Amino acid sequence: MSAELICVGSELLLGDILNTNAQYIAQELAKLGIPHYYQTVVGDNPERLQAAIESAIHRAEILIFTGGLGPTPDDLTVETLADFFQTPLQERPDVLRDIEAKYARRGRTMSPSNRKQALLPEGADVLPNPVGSAPGIIWRVGGVMIFTFPGVPSEMRAMWQETAVPTLKALGWGQQVFHSRTLKFWGIPESELAEKVSGFLNSVNPTVAPYANYGHVKLRVSARAESTEAAEALIHPIAQQIQEIAGSDYYGSDEETLATVVGQLLQQRGETLAVAESCTGGYLGKRLTEVPGSSAYFSGGVIAYENRIKEHLLGVDGQVLERLGAVSGPVAEQMAAGVRDCCGTDWGIGITGIAGPSGGTPEKPVGLVYIGLAGPESVSHVGYRLGDTRGRDWIREISVSHALNQLRLALSRP
Repeated sequence: MSAELICVGSELLLGDILNTNAQYIAQELAKLGIPHYYQTVVGDNPERLQAAIESAIHRAEILIFTGGLGPTPDDLTVETLADFFQTPLQERPDVLRDIEAKYARRGRTMSPSNRKQALLPEGADVLPNPVGSAPGIIWRVGGVMIFTFPGVPSEMRAMWQETAVPTLKALGWGQQVFHSRTLKFWGIPESELAEKVSGFLNSVNPTVAPYANYGHVKLRVSARAESTEAAEALIHPIAQQIQEIAGSDYYGSDEETLATVVGQLLQQRGETLAVAESCTGGYLGKRLTEVPGSSAYFSGGVIAYENRIKEHLLGVDGQVLERLGAVSGPVAEQMAAGVRDCCGTDWGIGITGIAGPSGGTPEKPVGLVYIGLAGPESVSHVGYRLGDTRGRDWIREISVSHALNQLRLALSRP
């Protein structure tokens, strides 16, 4: 038994609207332990919608539709379903009265076109809409159970929680749950990590799936069981083995980020941090201060874009700046040490680089970044060549993650 989601609306295909309904319903189905293997987005076209229905009824027992329930001519979901299953539409007086009452409560008169929303296929039940005017339907027909929802997210979510979830549970669906843990890694390519954990990638329950985003590599370990606790019991030993294989490339799970992990390590050690940023322009400070309670370990920072600021505020040697340039390892080290000393912290991070799109040279191309780390006992730096193909913001974001990870590794050492 599985579900399939069909989202209706040409605006989704054109990219005018982000399809958050698909994400929400996918997460909700996982909570209910109902697998779903396909999602379809189709425009406001009855022939293409019928083709999507034809495919879906052979793959799933539950069909969930969002969109196409309004009063306008391009709202075609219900009449297309009725046409596909060769079932007449009937105007439901109770639904019509409900729509009229909702308009009256808002001090408005219902236009004639809204009567369309009271047309339901013969034999279908109403899926009430407590928020908007357009109701959905619950319809068992042709060997499948059909649920339709408006495309407005607030309406869809209310209808899902108040009616669809209880209905599914009453029918015996949703007796199991899907539960996942996402393991996060930094400093290892997705392909390399996949090779290391290849023995787990064909596992059935739990399943292990890799994906990557902005340099972070993630493994989602998912299990299906009678309860969240039982699923977690299946996940835990697999996750532990993967963490041991990955070693220091693993940094956290689920809601943990490099910034939260660094914060936890600093607090455990009773140490503090300050940052000096050039090319990242405050991104590192932003990431650190997004964590509630970060004032306990993060003292502050300096955005040192000009060499004058690097020299006079951070104490970077002017001769080093002149000889090596601002984008160099020694300057990154001196920025880190300078901000550590001027802020009176245990640790300092300095970032300098060329974020582009201009300013690069053959010797120092766009994407060249140096990160300095000054600790209680030593000062060091690491250089990265991040390339120039993904844009300025990407270079800055990746630089910040490298800086946080550099500090994480230092704080993790005995």
